[in-house]
This record gives sequence, C-alpha cells and structure tokens, in this order.
Amino acid sequence: MANIEWHCKPFSELSNDQLYEFIKLRIDIFVVEQTCPYSELDDKDRDNQTHHLMAYEAGILLAYARLLPPGLSYSNSSIGRFAVLLARRKQGIGTQLMQQCMTNIAKLWPKTAISISAQQHLQDFYQGFGFKKESGVYHEDGIPHIDMLLDKDIH
Repeated sequence: MANIEWHCKPFSELSNDQLYEFIKLRIDIFVVEQTCPYSELDDKDRDNQTHHLMAYEAGILLAYARLLPPGLSYSNSSIGRFAVLLARRKQGIGTQLMQQCMTNIAKLWPKTAISISAQQHLQDFYQGFGFKKESGVYHEDGIPHIDMLLDKDIH
C-alpha cells in the first residue's frame, strides 16, 4: 500500500478537482450505492468553518469526511458524510479516517464534544472510538440512524 496523503481544508481552499472528487464519492455512496435519493448539497459544505478531510493514495480519493463546527448541525462539533471508496473498505482506511477526524477536530475546535448521526449498522464501529449512543433509532432518508456522542474529554 502506498502512502496515504491527508488533506483538511476549508471550502475556500479546495481545488475544483478536490470538490468534484468528494462530491462524486459522496453521491456514488450515499445516493447510488445506498439507493437513497436525497439532496446531497445542503450549503454546510460552504460554511466558512466547515473543513473537508480527504485521503488520497496515488492521486485517487480513498476516503472523505466533513468536519462541522459547533452550532452548525449540533451544539457540538460534528462529523458527517463519512465515506470510504467501496473498493478500499475493510482495509483499515475507515479507522484511519476516524482517527484523522478526531485529531483535526481537536485542533480546529479544542475541548468540544463530537456529535454524529450514525447509520445504525455502524454503531459498533463508532463505539470503538468512544462514541456513546444518545438516541433511539430514527430513519433518515429511509436508513436507520442513531445519534452518538464522543465526550470532549475522550478525544
């Protein structure tokens, strides 16, 4: 496996190619693969505090997550649009992506808890990083989700 390059940038610093690549990855996963037609672009991408975390290997986007500041989606900071290229799943990239999310959030918004809206089937994955279930199951775009929280003292 070649070296993975990590980039964490606000919207204003994204190249056209980076923007295209992560929107394509998100649509390929959340709209096409999960057969879930929804409005992918919600204006949170362009918020001046939102950061886009991208993992590249040999020029190919492998993984992506959107880091949101406190107050935009939740009172805490949050992670959204967590995505790993289908061909690269089950190879530890999702684990690396979550570690990078937590590291970058600690730098961007120190001492804030992290809230997520997690697909229910990924509950154990997120619990492995210290997230705790905060809600019952609810359906978002037809997919079962739960709210989870990582206490600010853990990350």
